[in-house]
Amino acid sequence: MAALNYAVQYNESLAQMFPYVLYYGRLYATPNNGRYRMGEDGRSVKIARLTVGGRVDASRDTIGTAARNYDNNWETKDLTNQRKWSTLVHPKDIDQTKMVATIENITTEMNNTQKFPEMDAYTISKIYADWRGQNYAPDVATLTVDNVLTIFDTLMQRMDEKRVPLTGRVLYVLPAVQRLLKNASGISRRVNAQQNNGVIDRLVQSLDTVEIVGVPNELMKTLYSFASGWTPSTSAKQIQMALIHPLSVITPVSYEFASLEAPGPLTEGKYVYYEESHEDVFILNAKADAIQFVMADAGAASAITVASAAGTETAGDTVITVTGTKESGTTLAYKIAEAAIAAPGLGEVPSGYTAFESGATLSGQTASHYIRVVELNADGKVIQTGAAQLTVKAA
Repeated sequence: MAALNYAVQYNESLAQMFPYVLYYGRLYATPNNGRYRMGEDGRSVKIARLTVGGRVDASRDTIGTAARNYDNNWETKDLTNQRKWSTLVHPKDIDQTKMVATIENITTEMNNTQKFPEMDAYTISKIYADWRGQNYAPDVATLTVDNVLTIFDTLMQRMDEKRVPLTGRVLYVLPAVQRLLKNASGISRRVNAQQNNGVIDRLVQSLDTVEIVGVPNELMKTLYSFASGWTPSTSAKQIQMALIHPLSVITPVSYEFASLEAPGPLTEGKYVYYEESHEDVFILNAKADAIQFVMADAGAASAITVASAAGTETAGDTVITVTGTKESGTTLAYKIAEAAIAAPGLGEVPSGYTAFESGATLSGQTASHYIRVVELNADGKVIQTGAAQLTVKAA
């Protein structure tokens, strides 16, 4: 008996299920998945990015010079997440006349307990990694009933300023944060004895038309290991809130193979089921403003290298150079003290720092004092930091 290939039916079935069985299912129903199709190699997505400009005043009396007022470049995403799963099924454990249904039961159980949670874990951690790679940093806050709505409003305002569409935004929250929202100062309560039988309606499903989705703690981490199944990494940080517009994300999924081999000599008389998928999750770099994260502790900022060398003009001069900075859109600031200065965490907005540029000469300094340099993104949040001991020009 030849192998039975279920790839087409399996793919169609899963595509219908994703919005309902995945916590991040809204991101798998994004219109982007139909707008940006995979290349012929099945391993990349090529996204056209148009920039336009040049709108000026018109005249009824003259003809202007025509010129191209748009430009086009490409943002290429390469799929790297290739996964497989297989199982043996002994003939005595399967009703041969209902073989397809039996395999469906086995794969359904695997999907619900293994594949779908793994896809959720990969989705949120990959979005976070891509977003961080664009020089963004999360908000850091201890959420309470008194501040949770204020922080939510801050995230919303930040998106409003970047012209992110209001319709479609989704707020992913931990169950504990969902509880804070239910009890938050400012959330109204309804009691209608006739319509609700005297029960207080405390189900908060949306805020300002933003859908709220509660996600278990284990599926709101920044980093996972997928060596065998999925497990949160020991260095993973806990995400508390993630406000995401699906139009900022693309989630291409290509199920390339799903097949059942009938018993035979090479299978030692057993059925063999095997499936392999090629899938990935990406953010659209130009729409990264449509993603926001809030964490209680974002962890340490990545490191930049800070060097101090004696100046050449006046006693007390030191030249500070910084290497390892991000490519664009960031600024540097420094603080000097007699003792080593503690490193601020990722996403913190530091105080007491002075802006400068790498290679600048700082005057009037004292040898053996310490300098701490922070690299800040456009929101003034720390994304990298480094330190050095000062070397100054002698008197």
